[in-house]
Amino acid sequence: MKVDNPSAFRFIMPDELYLLPEDKVAKPSPIAVEPVATAAEPVIAPQAAAVTEAPQAIKTTEPEFNYLGKNNKRFLILVNYQNEEFIAAPHLAALENILKRKELALDDVAIMNVNKYQPITIAKIAELLKPEKMVIMGKDALPQGIGNLVLNTPVQGRKTSVLYSFSFDEMMSSNENKKAFWDQMKTI
Repeated sequence: MKVDNPSAFRFIMPDELYLLPEDKVAKPSPIAVEPVATAAEPVIAPQAAAVTEAPQAIKTTEPEFNYLGKNNKRFLILVNYQNEEFIAAPHLAALENILKRKELALDDVAIMNVNKYQPITIAKIAELLKPEKMVIMGKDALPQGIGNLVLNTPVQGRKTSVLYSFSFDEMMSSNENKKAFWDQMKTI
């Protein structure tokens, strides 16, 4: 049985199965409850009278990816920063300039810091973000299962164009690296 509204439990089960101890003390007042996206079915033991605690909600282990941007054009940029939520501020400014040259805005892309989701597979990224174009900034940003990519050589997959290039740290210290990156970025 699937129950979408938690207040329906009181009509189908005894109070001691679904109320928390603090709920039993105070008289419940009507509360507006938003429907839960996924509701776990309660497990009723053969000796229901012996059950004293409420069943715990089951939390899915599927990762939710946080990324900067809105991914409007399915353009994914993978970076790896240990101490940043998404990307370092000076690197973001440089990336925004690059995007402007390609007539893209921050809302058109998704910048994901893979450091927060290690280990991460290319299959999971493709499933959840569905990129059509992907730029991988540095070897530390490579997801598992991507295969062997040649630096600064765009690859056309079945559904995604992929460019594996330098990290921003490697580019900021070398004009040759910046030029090599930009020459390939224009083609993707």
